[in-house]
Amino acid sequence: MERIKFASNVLLATLFAAAFLFTWSSALKEKQTCINDKSCDSGSQCGTCTGNVSVPPRCIRVQPHSPIRKVRGLPFNHYSWLTAHNAFARMGHKSDTGSVLLAPVNQQDSVTAQLNNGVRGLMLDMYDFENDIWLCHSFHGRCFNYTAFQPAINVLKEVQVFLEANPTEIVTIIIEDYVTTQSGLTKIFKASGLGKFWFPVARMPSNGNNWPTVDSMIQQNQRLVVFTSKSSKEASEGIAYLWRYVVENQYGTDGMKNGTCPSRAESAAMNSKTRSLVLMNHFPDTPDFIEACKQNSAPLITMMNTCHDAAGKRWPNFIAVDFYKRSDGGGAPAAVDFANGHLVCGCNNIDSCRAKMTFGDCDPQDASPAPAPTTLESGSASTSASASTSAAAKGSGDGYKKSFANSDGQQIRFKWLVGTGLIGIIYSLLVR
Repeated sequence: MERIKFASNVLLATLFAAAFLFTWSSALKEKQTCINDKSCDSGSQCGTCTGNVSVPPRCIRVQPHSPIRKVRGLPFNHYSWLTAHNAFARMGHKSDTGSVLLAPVNQQDSVTAQLNNGVRGLMLDMYDFENDIWLCHSFHGRCFNYTAFQPAINVLKEVQVFLEANPTEIVTIIIEDYVTTQSGLTKIFKASGLGKFWFPVARMPSNGNNWPTVDSMIQQNQRLVVFTSKSSKEASEGIAYLWRYVVENQYGTDGMKNGTCPSRAESAAMNSKTRSLVLMNHFPDTPDFIEACKQNSAPLITMMNTCHDAAGKRWPNFIAVDFYKRSDGGGAPAAVDFANGHLVCGCNNIDSCRAKMTFGDCDPQDASPAPAPTTLESGSASTSASASTSAAAKGSGDGYKKSFANSDGQQIRFKWLVGTGLIGIIYSLLVR
């Protein structure tokens, strides 16, 4: 009987220690070694930048922190938003035409999933097709069966459902516009139910002035900002012409060269203060799921600093990337958090911001330029390109360590040692 009691006590003690150890070692931070998505902190997933099985998976950020939940009351142009380039062009999507889809893809998940993960800017390519308006990733201004993804209204309804369910969120849609049907865009926005959320052109500022506050946009339920690439649509349909309000760097591979942040041809100069919003593109001509992991890591942070200087010391309001969930740790969400920190309160991260604080009243390391994380693969192009920035960031003190977790192999081993020791202590007590 005593043996049964003893065995029962040992079992209970072991289960207690295991539960304690699991709780302590769960909710891993970014870049910490993980087993699956559930072992990572909220807003993160478990993955790796490489297919090399010898490189353990790490926790990767897939969600930025919401800046308007941190500090409200600022103008719309004092915030930064994670933006999905070709948000509709999802991996694994089958064309609604029934044809084989040969168009490139730029994202991993649906627009609904993107919105739930904190994406607030959606780049959508809209075309006339099959007597309707479709989302296509095409060329020469024409949509084909093999480049057509789905009718645009499908995705617009996803946005409508999200805005309906989240009454304090604001979404921006940037349309690459190939629609020639008269009032075509107006009709599909109304049919999707998004008309009720429309932010009117009349409230958009001219000459680089501040936008209305996010509070007023929310209170008036004008939470959908829409831009078009066709200037005529502003007068004919009341849809804002993008480059009348936004400066934008060159998209594609030419806009990803180290040390430069050239303006897009259609845009005013990056340093023009007559536009209130800054859009930073950071994606290649041809989307690459593997390379996106590196592109969204150190090079993205480095380019954000470069474009900040090119834009007249302004941080980007929209950070547009392919495969926003891919990085070696912080990625695009971390870049958005850095930009928001500077825009909202003058600090290096939105986490340092608090309501009613004095702008710039933060720790010295929090006010420095955004640090570039090191990549997982030593000796890679990403690592060498950002070596100087990373070194400077590491020298800034705790701000770097708080933002980008170091390798945690020793931490995990330490936790297991402590857990094992705990079991041993309990066992010895029970023996007595």
